[in-house]
Amino acid sequence: MADQNTTSSAEAVQCPVCFKDFNPDTINGHLDVCLLKGGADGGPPMKKPRFTAGASPAAAGTFSLFHTNRSKVSVQTERTDVHPTKPSGAPSAELSAAGTQTPSSSGERTPKAAHGLSARTLLAVDKPLADMLRPSSLEEYFGQSRAVGPQTLLRSLLDAQDIPSLVLWGPPGCGKTTLAHIIASNSKKNGTARFVTLSATSASVSEVREVIKQAQNELRLCKRKTILFIDEIHRFNKSQQDTFLPHVECGTVTLIGATTENPSFQVNAALLSRCRVLVLEKLSVEAMGLILDRAVATLGIRVQGPDQPNRKSQDKTDGDEPKIYIEQKALDTIAYLCDGDARAGLNGLQLAVQAQVSLAQQKLSGQNGCLQEILVKEEHVKQGLQRSHILYDRAGEEHYNCISALHKSLRGSHENASLYWLGRMLEGGEDPLYVARRLVRFASEDVGMADPFALPQAVSAFQACHFIGMPECEVILAQCVVYLARAPKSVDIYKAYGNVKACLRNHKGPLPPVPLHLRNAPTKLMKQVGYAKGYKYNPAFSSPVDQEYLPEELKDIDFFTWTPAD
Repeated sequence: MADQNTTSSAEAVQCPVCFKDFNPDTINGHLDVCLLKGGADGGPPMKKPRFTAGASPAAAGTFSLFHTNRSKVSVQTERTDVHPTKPSGAPSAELSAAGTQTPSSSGERTPKAAHGLSARTLLAVDKPLADMLRPSSLEEYFGQSRAVGPQTLLRSLLDAQDIPSLVLWGPPGCGKTTLAHIIASNSKKNGTARFVTLSATSASVSEVREVIKQAQNELRLCKRKTILFIDEIHRFNKSQQDTFLPHVECGTVTLIGATTENPSFQVNAALLSRCRVLVLEKLSVEAMGLILDRAVATLGIRVQGPDQPNRKSQDKTDGDEPKIYIEQKALDTIAYLCDGDARAGLNGLQLAVQAQVSLAQQKLSGQNGCLQEILVKEEHVKQGLQRSHILYDRAGEEHYNCISALHKSLRGSHENASLYWLGRMLEGGEDPLYVARRLVRFASEDVGMADPFALPQAVSAFQACHFIGMPECEVILAQCVVYLARAPKSVDIYKAYGNVKACLRNHKGPLPPVPLHLRNAPTKLMKQVGYAKGYKYNPAFSSPVDQEYLPEELKDIDFFTWTPAD
């Protein structure tokens, strides 16, 4: 019993200040006293709130300071079991950063294993394995040591419970959402913070304003901060992002945004200046190996390596559960094929195991036999992942990174690198005509007069790609790329025209007029004024004509060697 005024749990209403239970008839009077007391002496000692996002409907309907659309907004006021499929006390496994290892009693480092869980139980639920095995602490978060390692500034701030507003920037599956939840979990340990999750793909500005209003009430009445996590924050346009500005500035909310796009281009500059950008890297193969090791240890799947040929015969049957094995080569293949995306790797593992369990059950259908053993091999994994997961966004930063790498490889006459970056773009879904247009530009900018046939080659490649499209045109682009990589390079034309533009922009005063002898004279009046007077028609002379073609102010200038004055 929390208080003498407390009634049955079905009728009790919790005070949002002192978190004691009261009868609905007395709660208003208590609030008047409690709020005045809080204003006079700083309020009663704070306790951890016992209400959560899944609070009793009866209690919430009787008295509630805050209302929200729970279909789109996720609110957690204290650490609860976020994943219903995971029993209390079961350690979490890495899904978005890396697996963790803890010292055993013998001093060896072995992956944690979940208690009371089996592979069939977890893999049978309709939920991605990557979401079920999400880590809950920084000790379980691996693969991003440069960002949140023991000696980093952010790690110090997290340990001190001083969380700044952050923008988490990194490729898919690197651990952005997981890190946000870990930060929220650490902040809620002392009961002074609440965590609200919104997705920019579905949330509206009105929902954001409602959450901010709740945060203001929480801070004023409960002295409790609000951490607002916005997933895919780049999906908000610039005017929607402006909604956060004053509230992040004054500290009403601590904003944590996650994005796969370059925040320099996709996040409002004013909002970006109020946040610290944390760059998360694509996970290494080693980190992916730790993630997968932790996953199979948690699921109780036995790893069969080349040095363990008789491992199966040594294991005992776990009651009615079949023994599931996976080849070490299969885990290594997942680590390489997922391209640093832990979500893709774990879900690929789940798909491969589910497929083999289902296939084995079908084979035993109608028979009296009992399923004893299942072996997941390398070919089973390859069937699920098909090919390497190529990170490429035709409208994002990776698009510009790859075309820049292609252009610079061509400029450096490295034909193998040029072919590689071309393949990265085309296999990632790039428009072949975009690549062809860039090659036409390169033919004049970097090859120029060193090989006058480079431009016709590039233009022909563009026309051919336009005629036949992908995938047949890929070899045409490859031919053009190799030709341009092997061609001699000259930037004389590019530099000379750049000097012309600099000359025009730096000119002081009115631009010099066109000399009279170079002007067109289609009428009698123009001829009388002097237009075209004195012009020497070059084909009429057998020897070079001594004639000036530039204005008097630019006489004898050479744009191939001229440099603009500072």
